[in-house]
Amino acid sequence: MSIPNKPSRQLSIDAFRAITMLLMIFVNDVSGVSNIPKWIDHVSGRADGLGFADTVFPTFLFIVGLSMPIAIGNRLKKQESFIRIESHIILRSLALIVMGFFHVNLESYSDQAVLPHAIWELIITISFFLIWLDYPSTVSKSLQVVFKGSGIALLILMAVLYTGEHGSGIRGMRLSWGGILGIIGWAYLISATLYLLIRGNLILTGVLLLLFLGINIGDHGRWLSIYIWPLGDASSVTLVMGGAFIGALYHHYRTANKLNQLWIVFALIGTGAILAGLILRPYTDGISKIRSTPAWVLICGGLAVIIFELLIYLVDIKGKVKWFKWIKPAGTSTLTCYLMPYLLYSLMSLSHLWYPHWFNTGIGGILRSFVVAFVLIMVVGWMEKKHLRLKI
Repeated sequence: MSIPNKPSRQLSIDAFRAITMLLMIFVNDVSGVSNIPKWIDHVSGRADGLGFADTVFPTFLFIVGLSMPIAIGNRLKKQESFIRIESHIILRSLALIVMGFFHVNLESYSDQAVLPHAIWELIITISFFLIWLDYPSTVSKSLQVVFKGSGIALLILMAVLYTGEHGSGIRGMRLSWGGILGIIGWAYLISATLYLLIRGNLILTGVLLLLFLGINIGDHGRWLSIYIWPLGDASSVTLVMGGAFIGALYHHYRTANKLNQLWIVFALIGTGAILAGLILRPYTDGISKIRSTPAWVLICGGLAVIIFELLIYLVDIKGKVKWFKWIKPAGTSTLTCYLMPYLLYSLMSLSHLWYPHWFNTGIGGILRSFVVAFVLIMVVGWMEKKHLRLKI
């Protein structure tokens, strides 16, 4: 088999990213719905188990790594300097870390704060757009500086006005666990920097993957007593490096036109990772997203490899791109899609609009969450046409 064309973007990764973002919006929204099947929601932090919602975030981390061989590889082909590429990596990571920092502090926002929760949430989201909007060429550089400066000033003001709850007292903003975007930012910074240092070498990428997986296993198996900030237990970096290794391996087989070998290799890697996770489960804290155990990392990583293999066949080889056209913006304007629920929830709160009872429970609530996810992605598609999308 051979791939009929080689577009500038790898369409199977875009499709994978779009599906994952659709599901991320869905699981975040459905978490507020009562009386849903337990297998849909997250498993509690102390439990040994895996809910559907627990598989979405690790898949997104995997896709972050999956994109690295193309993104960094293209820059290396253009002979960009190490400093220029690394500066780009640092700026992208910093953007995610800052957004994650503000988002995680939303969780403990106090009723005693100067601004209502919804207004604070709305302003920080607007600030993110002002700072990281992909401004079209029709907007002058000086006006862009004004918009970005206004966004930064607003974020600083929101940090000053912030009041959070801590036990029986109040506090200012603090790092806490970093938030979803913060975790992605730190994992991307570490993984992309190392990938750049080894210049995308496939074997060394595999070695780094095994190294971080070993740290994760050793930490949860109580065989290692090591903690390196911000690496932590290395679970997130392992997933990102896993994606980078699979992406680099796909590029290797694609360039050599040896896709017949790819099907066997990817199937073995995917099923092997799942089996390894199940074997390690009783010895390394069980399966848990909250505790980021090795079993969770390996099982979710293995599932991601198998799903990616299927998408390679459907999208890159069979050309079934149209199957995913309705959710395409989630794959091309992913960060914009991620932030849209924050706008939606804050605006609903301020306007006192709430879903009817039957959309807050059971099947009605599940359908509501799917509709919300699809509608937000369609809105982002409209925004793309108006050049309103974030780019970091």
